[in-house]
Amino acid sequence: MPFLANTSVEKMTGPYARRWWALLVLCLSLLITVMANTSLIVAAPDMTTDLGLSSSDLQWVVDSYTVPYAALMLVLGSIGDKYSRRGALVLGLLIFAGGSVMGSMVDETSLVIVARAIMGVGAAVVMPATLSLVVATFPRSERTKAITAWAATSGLAVAVGPLVSGWLLEDHAWGSTFLINVPIAVLAVFGALALVPPSKAEGMSRIDYVGGLLSIVTVGSLIFAAIEGPHSGWGVGPVTGAVVAGVGLVAFVAWELRHPHPMLDVRKFALRPFSGSMLAVMFFFFGMFAVIYYSTQFLQFVLGYGALDTGVRLLPLGGAVFLGSAVTGVLAPKLGVRVMAVTGMAVGTAGMFLLTQIDKGSTYGDFLAPLMMLGLALGLAISPATDTIMGSFPESELGVGGGVNDTALELGGALGIAVLGSLLGTAYRDELTDLVGNRLPAEAMETAKDSVGAGLAVAERVGPQQAQAAVDAVHQAFAHGVAQTSLIGGIIMAAGTMIVLAILPGRRRFAKQRAAPGAGTSASEAATVREHTGSTR
Repeated sequence: MPFLANTSVEKMTGPYARRWWALLVLCLSLLITVMANTSLIVAAPDMTTDLGLSSSDLQWVVDSYTVPYAALMLVLGSIGDKYSRRGALVLGLLIFAGGSVMGSMVDETSLVIVARAIMGVGAAVVMPATLSLVVATFPRSERTKAITAWAATSGLAVAVGPLVSGWLLEDHAWGSTFLINVPIAVLAVFGALALVPPSKAEGMSRIDYVGGLLSIVTVGSLIFAAIEGPHSGWGVGPVTGAVVAGVGLVAFVAWELRHPHPMLDVRKFALRPFSGSMLAVMFFFFGMFAVIYYSTQFLQFVLGYGALDTGVRLLPLGGAVFLGSAVTGVLAPKLGVRVMAVTGMAVGTAGMFLLTQIDKGSTYGDFLAPLMMLGLALGLAISPATDTIMGSFPESELGVGGGVNDTALELGGALGIAVLGSLLGTAYRDELTDLVGNRLPAEAMETAKDSVGAGLAVAERVGPQQAQAAVDAVHQAFAHGVAQTSLIGGIIMAAGTMIVLAILPGRRRFAKQRAAPGAGTSASEAATVREHTGSTR
């Protein structure tokens, strides 16, 4: 057997013999792109101290990865379809590694932001390539299992990222959290060449670059507005971003409807399994990323856990993801995507509502059940939804399908951190003002209201008689913010669950469409019928 996998998937007469090894490589590639977001949450305090980051600086260190990541996935997935999905994976890993090396070496805020943006571009190539290669490499009889493993990996990365970052920060500077990506990326490159077979779309027409450009403008402007508006106020920049996003969306839909070979056939959104699954992914990660964002801060700043201890305490979330994935692997073929997605979202919503009970006296035990419920929910809901989304695309558009799914995931996560993170900040500031009032100098008070970390730093500088009272006020204000934010987030998640329940069809209803002429596109309909009825090819 040759070292390099040279035979393309399209030329194979049967299932690829080393497909499960290939899946391992694809999951490893996915792991580091998701970890790049979650590991930074734990490293943020050290970066803030070392670089002197303001709240706005820290926000853009985090989100400079997210903007290109979400905005470029659809276009780069289409390019991978046309030229080489494996080639796109390798190139993306190399770009990602290059950005990681840069991030580990620089010591200026602007350069860290640039390095994170380069990593985001690489991740935008890698993530849709991994999902399209999973679907292309596995026969439909095994595809659901493979996608379940892929989805479980994305959930595992949410918990593993803080753990690895915390372990490194015990003895190394924050730059090590960037550098750890490099050997993993290099290993994944060699694994891709040796184990992942080449694949590309056969007979694909010219790429719709105009539609691709409109999608970049729309998604990028939307994320920019969502990040800047709640954080800095709805001034000229965020409002302009929101207007550009709205105009861009209208232009994109109009262009795609008229184009003979659109980058994304927007008519797919009329297919209820597709649109319902997209909303399920987006709503779920809206809540998931936000909960990780503020739970990690509570564990570090209020409960006083170090970086490694915080990472260890997030591990039950990863274990719950695998439990949920095992359950969905058994039940999804019998119950269908509607039952699994809605059940998962309901469990996740209940977990978020539990966090409304958080107060200053809460311990790690108060976070354990909600985190495990969110992990279980992710395992239950995401893989059936992802399988349905990918099943809505023909073999020639798997990269586009992966880009669409991953855009929904990343867009949901970005909006969750932006919207709920802003609500958290507002609730924290208001409560701290009520608790402290005029007992601190005006300048110190303004600094303390910037973030929980800044509040604790101010408390260290006040007199010994005021220090403990100031710390208690900061802890109470942040706990209040977590509880209030979880209430709003739970309401949004509950509304999303009801919307998904209304949109996703039941198995019987969708099975009847199989015989109905003209109901959607034939390729999409056939694939989604198989998902809901459990049939395979």
